[in-house]
Amino acid sequence: MLRRWFEIPFWQRVLGAFLLGSLLGLALPEWGVAAQPLGQLFIRAIQMLVAPLIFVAIVCAMFSMGSNQGFGRVAGKTIGLFALTAFLASLIGLAVALLMDLSPTSQLEPSSYTEREVPPVSEVFLNFIPTNPFAALVEGRVLQIIFFAVLVGLAIQVLGEKVATLRRGFEAGREVMFQLTRWVLELTPIGVFGLMAWVTGNFGLDMLLPLGKFILAIYLACFLHIFFVYGGLIKFWGGMGVAQYFKAIFPTQLIAYTTSSSYGTLPSTLKTTTERLHVDPKYASFSLPLGATMNMDGCGGIYPAIAAVFIAQLFGIDLSFFDYLLIIGTATIAALGTAGVPGSAVVMLSVTLAVVGLPIEGIAFIAAIDRVVDMARTATNVTGDMTISRVIARHEGLLLEESQETAALVTETQPQG
Repeated sequence: MLRRWFEIPFWQRVLGAFLLGSLLGLALPEWGVAAQPLGQLFIRAIQMLVAPLIFVAIVCAMFSMGSNQGFGRVAGKTIGLFALTAFLASLIGLAVALLMDLSPTSQLEPSSYTEREVPPVSEVFLNFIPTNPFAALVEGRVLQIIFFAVLVGLAIQVLGEKVATLRRGFEAGREVMFQLTRWVLELTPIGVFGLMAWVTGNFGLDMLLPLGKFILAIYLACFLHIFFVYGGLIKFWGGMGVAQYFKAIFPTQLIAYTTSSSYGTLPSTLKTTTERLHVDPKYASFSLPLGATMNMDGCGGIYPAIAAVFIAQLFGIDLSFFDYLLIIGTATIAALGTAGVPGSAVVMLSVTLAVVGLPIEGIAFIAAIDRVVDMARTATNVTGDMTISRVIARHEGLLLEESQETAALVTETQPQG
């Protein structure tokens, strides 16, 4: 029986669990809510891996790629493409919001919402630097872990043979973490079943229908962005068929959708990007943790644009053309500038509303369904991380197929004997 289970393709197991969990939550809400511990089990197992996986992966990526003279160029292109897709995401979000009448069909009651304080830019950048790296690892402060890991990796690269033993130790640690990741990811169908049963059982249709247009707008914009922007990048610059690409990443998209966590999905994102998209692990270990931190097309581009228009219509406030430009610009910058801030999607929306002059209190009306829209936002973010990694890797010759072909060519051209 167990052998037959593992003979089923992984994506089919995950999709089946997704559908069964959704049906259970809708048909038997109490049972769906009771299934939440299954989802929490999966999330905790993933969270167990995130901090050490990011640390060893970034360290190995830095001492491997740090010796490459083109590393600065690769990093710059990666961040530049993050910014470009964030700009396109805000455009799509605004277009969808303007084409749809988002005014609610029934009276909405504000949900409980505690306004978050938006920290100054100087504090955001200072928070990159850990005062205690061990505390950052224990508490899962991802930006600080990345910062310290970059320094450690560069130091190992500079010292060279003096620390060869330490270098091999980190490489061995990376392999251990990858093996643990493979084991934990086998729990994915169980986790997806529990999470979807809880979401549908806890929220139900009664709470979702009054905000149906808003939810539909978010999901539609995310779909358009994923299919046309990411699909277009893959088709023209990624060197893969669009259908082939989405089939390869589908299980990871489902994990991102159900967990609503880019960091929580990171082990699966790394595995899919290296094994199914054939991106060099050295580059993927750099680009994916960075993307999980600052590539926020769903949270920073689509969501603030649509939510700003929705809140303006809710309060009967007319927006000018200049306001729309402010929404696009602020959403794009916020997607990169609020990296690592807790509750980043709400902070990004708060920044956008403040710049345009819309009431921050409007967030209270959509707080109740934040989890529902966060699922689509996260799936969009994670898809963007994998897409950009594939595109940059192909452009820079960092695909495994290209590396193997190059190695074979070098072997054939070497003098014999």
